[in-house]
Amino acid sequence: MVMQTDIIEKLGNSTIQHGKYNDRIYAMKIDPEEAQSLPQMLIDKARQCKYSKIFAKVPAGCAPSFVQHGFSCEAEVTGFFGGCEAALMLSYPLQNWRAVSATADRNEQVLDACRKKQAETTKFQHPEAATLRICRSDDVETMAEVYAEVFPTYPFPIDDPAYLRETMASQVAYFGIWFDGKLAALSSAEMDKQARNVEMTDFATLPDHRGQGLATILLDAMEKEMRGRNMATAYTIARAPSFGMNTTFARMGYHFAGRLINNTNIGGQFEDMNVWYKHLQKK
Repeated sequence: MVMQTDIIEKLGNSTIQHGKYNDRIYAMKIDPEEAQSLPQMLIDKARQCKYSKIFAKVPAGCAPSFVQHGFSCEAEVTGFFGGCEAALMLSYPLQNWRAVSATADRNEQVLDACRKKQAETTKFQHPEAATLRICRSDDVETMAEVYAEVFPTYPFPIDDPAYLRETMASQVAYFGIWFDGKLAALSSAEMDKQARNVEMTDFATLPDHRGQGLATILLDAMEKEMRGRNMATAYTIARAPSFGMNTTFARMGYHFAGRLINNTNIGGQFEDMNVWYKHLQKK
């Protein structure tokens, strides 16, 4: 099994991810000095490649020029950059269908369930015989097998041991739960050390171990570790129609930041994505 992946490259001095699979350009990291010129550069490239959407993660101070070019805000995460400046997640649909949700009613049902979970007290039941720790380079073969089983498709090659080893050595801390020496669940904390934010992502639990709250246990461990590493803001981007991960983050005190419409190709169909965030450091 080979996962579908997009290309990561520079556009000017900014970093973008793009490809036919997600049929979009994702402006991942903006050079503030290009705030005036980049919106049109993105539009031109999207038209050249015949993509149907541009998605941009932009510091609030850089957003006005994007809005002037027709971008609209789908989500806002406060304190994203250094715990101070907000990130606006902006959308520019080049085809109308990318701006129209196919699961609007279901999305609202999930969000209603999340609001109820936020009012509940979270209790952690650490399973007996379970070992939780940060993954090491000698774990990558087993990690790749778990990710390959759980995710038939994914925007990044997390089923490739070499990719896991490379990211582990740079900006990603992977967390795992083992039962009797066998890896059962995984997650990752992808850090932007300069901006002091971290994406809590890549949650995967093998079928035999679901229903035990392992994602919540992993998330709690990740938060504690990231606080210790001076990360200011944690966030995630979760499938909007899915109860599982949305309620996990809501239960852990994350704030709903907005929804990205038809943003990501998951298993052959485009889905809306909810953005959640939490400030990890006390003001």
